[in-house]
Amino acid sequence: MIRATLLTLSTLLVLALPAQAADDGIAAPTLRAEVTVTSDVVRVGDLIDNAGSAAQIPVYRSPDLGTTGALPVAQVLNVLRAKQVIGVMTGDIREVQVTRLARTLPNKELETAVASALERRFGLGEAANITVTFDRGISDMRLEASNTGALQPVATRYDARGGRFDITFEINNDSTPAPTKLRLTGTAIETVEVAVLTRDVERTETLKSSDVALERRPRAEVTGEPALRDRAIGMQLRRAMRAGTPIRIADIAKPEFVSRDQSVTVIYQVPGIYLTTRGKAIEGGAEGDTVSVLNLQTKRTLTGVVTGRGQVTVQGASQSVPMAPAVEQTSSLKRDEAPAPVDTAALLRNLVQAPTSPAQIAEAQIPQARASQAPAK
Repeated sequence: MIRATLLTLSTLLVLALPAQAADDGIAAPTLRAEVTVTSDVVRVGDLIDNAGSAAQIPVYRSPDLGTTGALPVAQVLNVLRAKQVIGVMTGDIREVQVTRLARTLPNKELETAVASALERRFGLGEAANITVTFDRGISDMRLEASNTGALQPVATRYDARGGRFDITFEINNDSTPAPTKLRLTGTAIETVEVAVLTRDVERTETLKSSDVALERRPRAEVTGEPALRDRAIGMQLRRAMRAGTPIRIADIAKPEFVSRDQSVTVIYQVPGIYLTTRGKAIEGGAEGDTVSVLNLQTKRTLTGVVTGRGQVTVQGASQSVPMAPAVEQTSSLKRDEAPAPVDTAALLRNLVQAPTSPAQIAEAQIPQARASQAPAK
């Protein structure tokens, strides 16, 4: 009987507290539907507004860093009641969402921090070319939200032979004077972008777009200057190479359009005239190279530029026969007489057919004009 009476009085007291608090101008404790915490425990003051002196009482363990948990209202009220917190206004709330704030360090940010700590040290190059792999497959890392400082390396060790690193970082903490320490281990290797063959290629083949891919490879695998994909396409390998082999600048050359001892087409060009004949290449060359060829008709050696496959072009009349020694003489033209026109066709014929006499040489080199010999003084 006495126990029942006490229970009734307690219930009436709880029901009367909100009304009395309102009458006295004191705000009633009110449950929150969404709660955010930064520490590892949830306190009364986190769950309800106007908690008063009970605000610092811990009631729950916080969720994991960066996660959210849900609590039924009935369960929350039972826990609060056990802490002597009663008369809490709940409204129409059915559950309380509790989120634990955290600072997330993405895997990429950690890789960048390690690469920056190793940049231009221990024989490594730029940070952008250092590939980092962490032990234990670290992905994103979560820290207490109070760790707001930047990652500062305070101890760095690196084994160049195996590429192993062991780096300790410090992060300033807003809640404590001592910084948070973070130790990372793994491997770091300098890499380069390089063109890689997608199939076996012979020396005489010209590389097509489908033959070459761009990959990142360890710098130690590429001795010399690496070739990029755009540079390799359209070029010819200096030796046969297997699929998957990285290509260096030293491995490629312009396609050889003319081979040594190959039968070629020799093209003579002067303004307005285009003439061809057969020849034999004395040396090989790529497009744009200057090579020597033998004119099979005149048996003379000419110098020209490779302009296509099996094609050498000789520009102008630079390959004409040598001029005869000049004879000292003076000549003059009458006022009503004009010089005879140059016979360009005859000149070109002489480029192909060898002259047979000194007279023909002079005729090929010096256009004839009607002239009179000046009297000797």
